[in-house]
Amino acid sequence: MPAPGPQAQAAQRAPTPTDVVHPSVRVRNVGKRFGKVAALSGVSFEAHAGEALALWGANGAGKTTLLKAVLGLIDFDGKIDVEGHDVRRAGKSARRSIGYVPQEAIFYDLSVQATMEFYARLKGSRGVQLNAPARIPVLLENLGLAGHARKPVPALSGGLKQRLALAIALLADPPVLLLDEPTASLDAKAQHDYLALLARLRSEERKTIIFASHRLEEVEALANRVLVLEHGRLVDVLNPVDLLAKLMPEIQLTLYVPEAQRPDALARLADAGLAAHLNGRGTVVVRVRAEDKMQPLQTLLDCGIPVTNFETAGTVE
Repeated sequence: MPAPGPQAQAAQRAPTPTDVVHPSVRVRNVGKRFGKVAALSGVSFEAHAGEALALWGANGAGKTTLLKAVLGLIDFDGKIDVEGHDVRRAGKSARRSIGYVPQEAIFYDLSVQATMEFYARLKGSRGVQLNAPARIPVLLENLGLAGHARKPVPALSGGLKQRLALAIALLADPPVLLLDEPTASLDAKAQHDYLALLARLRSEERKTIIFASHRLEEVEALANRVLVLEHGRLVDVLNPVDLLAKLMPEIQLTLYVPEAQRPDALARLADAGLAAHLNGRGTVVVRVRAEDKMQPLQTLLDCGIPVTNFETAGTVE
């Protein structure tokens, strides 16, 4: 098995400038075996307030196992602290600081409002301090669920059910959010809206977000750092741009430009050193390195040539 790369080691040694003294989540040398199989081996990292970490890796890399370890749902070697609470020694205190959103939440046949009230009572019975009557309408409003409060949950779309799962996770206003494949079952519009909600929680409410993902667009939209797992080991820590460049070194941009301005668009892109051509639909096609994907758009914008829409495509290595 590969040893952690130099970037992974450097990231473990050098936390971000903010919240250095008190990281929201600290994972130290965590390991987990299932029989002879090492699901996790020597994983260490820190996560801070206002930061989103993506857990990236193939199936079986250890992403979900790591989330379960942070939640205290499985035994493990090493040490995990959440908001200063040791997950193994003070599991209840640690879990009170965590909101968890599973990949696919299962609900009772209740209305949205009744579901929120049920989980508020459940959390209250477990010693979580929250003002449910005041917090529920605020969450429903902020997450775009206020207009659906009286609807039965089974009648909701996949995107609205995922928002409801997030609202439940936020009932006690936890500082840490854990999510397992947060947009795996959502269509493009619901995915965009849901990621925007999470990004707002990260930036405006300073939530610490750790999420398992296999979708590049999800990582690019939300993550500050990407923890790359292979066979249970942390092998690299990258920013999303570097991950995109590593996995998809070249992408194809299809630019929708008004017909009369397409010849000028081709000439301007050529002047910028970009090879472009028209495809069968008459749209402008240009191939660039992943890290330079905004260059063609910016080039045309600077020349006053409008791009009414664009599509990206590439091959993940």
